[in-house]
Amino acid sequence: MDPRNRENDGAGLLTDPVRNPQSAPPHTRTKRAFILLLLTLVLPGSAQVVAGNRRLGRRALQVTFTVWALVIAALVLAMTNRIMLVNLVTNGWTSFALMVLLGLLAVGWALLFLNTLRIIRPPLLERRMRPVIAGLLALLVVGTSGGLAYSAYMLNVGRHAVGSIFASGPSLDPVDGRYNFMLMGGDAGEDRTGLRPDSMSVISVDAKTGKSITFSLPRNFQNAPFPADSPLAEVYPDGYNCGDECILNSLYQTVMENYPDLYPGSADPGAEAMMDAASGILDLEVQAYVIVDMEGFSKLIDAMGGITIDVGGWVPITAGEIPGTNRHYPPDGWIAPGTQKMDGYTALWYARSREFVTDYHRIARQQCVQQAMVAQLDPATLLTRFQAIASAGEQIVKTDLPQDQLGSFLDLALKAKGQPMERLTIGPPDFGTAADNFVTYPDFDQIHARVAGMISGQAAEPEPAAPAEAPAEEAPAEEAPADDSGAPAPETGTDTGADIGTETGELADPGAGAAEQPEITQEYLQYLAEIQDDATLGTLLSNNGNCSPG
Repeated sequence: MDPRNRENDGAGLLTDPVRNPQSAPPHTRTKRAFILLLLTLVLPGSAQVVAGNRRLGRRALQVTFTVWALVIAALVLAMTNRIMLVNLVTNGWTSFALMVLLGLLAVGWALLFLNTLRIIRPPLLERRMRPVIAGLLALLVVGTSGGLAYSAYMLNVGRHAVGSIFASGPSLDPVDGRYNFMLMGGDAGEDRTGLRPDSMSVISVDAKTGKSITFSLPRNFQNAPFPADSPLAEVYPDGYNCGDECILNSLYQTVMENYPDLYPGSADPGAEAMMDAASGILDLEVQAYVIVDMEGFSKLIDAMGGITIDVGGWVPITAGEIPGTNRHYPPDGWIAPGTQKMDGYTALWYARSREFVTDYHRIARQQCVQQAMVAQLDPATLLTRFQAIASAGEQIVKTDLPQDQLGSFLDLALKAKGQPMERLTIGPPDFGTAADNFVTYPDFDQIHARVAGMISGQAAEPEPAAPAEAPAEEAPAEEAPADDSGAPAPETGTDTGADIGTETGELADPGAGAAEQPEITQEYLQYLAEIQDDATLGTLLSNNGNCSPG
């Protein structure tokens, strides 16, 4: 008697086609093979219980039911406390344990399928059915064990990315019910000394609802004050006010070169200094920073599969600087108006271009890019492109956000996705005009009142802006020099509107003067750039900050 049949009672069971298929007709053997494969797929171990090694089957079923219980517990936790679930998955030790568990389950399931194939006894099948069963088994092994193995691999990718990007430190507590993060986009090319954050904003998030406000800080902002508890308050007791050399985006490198000892134990003294300056400007306690390398920014957009933006007006893709001048060659290309799906290269230039317009147009476009990324980084995109997104983020993002609090921040991000993000630029058009140099001589009482009003939901009405002069009456000054990377150099505090086609620096009404304008085409704009008609270009492009996420 076959040893596997020792547990059977009665001679009648010897002819049972489930355990003894040799006595069954061909069609029954085929049906039995499909059923056993289905049992191993749906309830691993059950095929062994009914037709093979029952001891092995019982142990496999115990593992199966335990895994089901864990999955059900995870689903319940996802519905009741998803923050805890994310923290468990992103924690170094628990994620490692989960990765090992997934690997073991992948191997075990594959071995069960092979054991099921032995129970099926392929030589007893009709010749034409043998490749069908073998092919089906291969597909099931790839779909089950392969899926678990790939999940373990992706979890390891995520573990590495999280460990590389996020800091290990104490959790942050909300301040007055809000989290305040500073987001900086910087270029640190070979032709630059250190990092220069050309894009700066503070994102203030309600800790309960996720409702967010973005406060954008112009890079040429001057006289930034420092909170009393900042070490820079003693160095600059009257604020960062050494003239045109002390525009806001120069503070990072100034501290890195001259005052790194003021922030002992900090991994990035320059970022700490920028947070102190932002805190003083906005009268908010900025708690953490995120730095995104702008050259690598395009990789993240590509990893997401692109972003969709309602562009507004035409935006030039700036060419290199003409040697010996402070001008650029005619643009290398143009980003057309309308709703567009942008790849990384296009989105990068859309966010950084400021030729022929103001830095405030660029700030508005950067805000649109940020909003589009938040809106379009949905769970489906994250799951299907996780490896590329994690790899890109690991290369371009640096932050001091604590890893152990990642779950609560992701939960806030999910809440924020369903709500509009308010925006305020600490400069034109929300404060003053380029003509009155608000960013050079800011009214901090006015700024603090507006910021506090927006946070409380009772924002004060902005003061009326000074009347704008007609753009065509005076040609704009030359654009600020740019480095070889194509990124314009920072403006000084006295030339806020120097590279614009309007005197005020305000974002113009896209419909203004439309009746007098000729048809605007890429060829026409390129022609104006070639003949250096910056005044007309400034007028035609004055609506390229009127954008929105697509």
